[in-house]
Amino acid sequence: MPGKKRKAESTNSSSSSSMWGSGSSSQSPSSSRRSNKQSSSSRRGGGGGGAQGGSGAYPYINEESASKLFDEICDEDDPNVAGMEGICKLCEQLNLDPLEDVRVLVLLHKLGAHKKPAEISKEEFMTGCNKLQLDSIDKFTNFLPALDTGFMERDEFKEFYKFCFQFNRQGTHKTLEKDLVVALLKMCLNTDRITSHRLDTFCEFLETTTDASYNKITLDQWRSFLDFSQEFPDEGSLMGYDESESAWPVLIDEYVEFLEKKAKK
Repeated sequence: MPGKKRKAESTNSSSSSSMWGSGSSSQSPSSSRRSNKQSSSSRRGGGGGGAQGGSGAYPYINEESASKLFDEICDEDDPNVAGMEGICKLCEQLNLDPLEDVRVLVLLHKLGAHKKPAEISKEEFMTGCNKLQLDSIDKFTNFLPALDTGFMERDEFKEFYKFCFQFNRQGTHKTLEKDLVVALLKMCLNTDRITSHRLDTFCEFLETTTDASYNKITLDQWRSFLDFSQEFPDEGSLMGYDESESAWPVLIDEYVEFLEKKAKK
């Protein structure tokens, strides 16, 4: 639950952008798919078993094969990091659209690309591959069904949702540009996690507001929208919303006011 009412902190961050800053995902898992999330162990086990494990730090994969995969996507000037260009190369091999497919972000999250925005280190890649038992393109391809966000439990999805914001930051900047936020929301929440009405109207609010303080969105505001949408899933539930006692960020209060004005039109 969010803390006391708060306005976005001012920052000196400049424009933030990332390869996942446009489009929306076509992945819309049904509830039946979520309920069957344990029906196939291969969905969570990468190559579906039968892999020849290595030894030492990476006992569940062929370390040489996984290392070679990373070497093919790493930066030219730093063999221990794969940035946006390298990640795009991996996407091409997996037939994933890096601009619109949310599974790209899910894969990076599961691999553990958490240290710095917009990149994955070799250590993260190798550790993630070992955890997921992935050491070839075929095994990555077989693992794609497990990247459906519908298989995530509520807490796991909230962590992934947070990751989506953090990974798309630029350098040390702590905010994201409003346009990028709208694109990411449509990409990450285009499922049954929240109602389509809640998603559509919040994006409309961000796109039409003239309040310059919302040109950049903070992590707190980003996370609060998901929490708010789950606590107040429809307009009927907003009957109990009291702005004077609200502990949500001011952004949420103003979004509710936006909804009230739309309802009166």
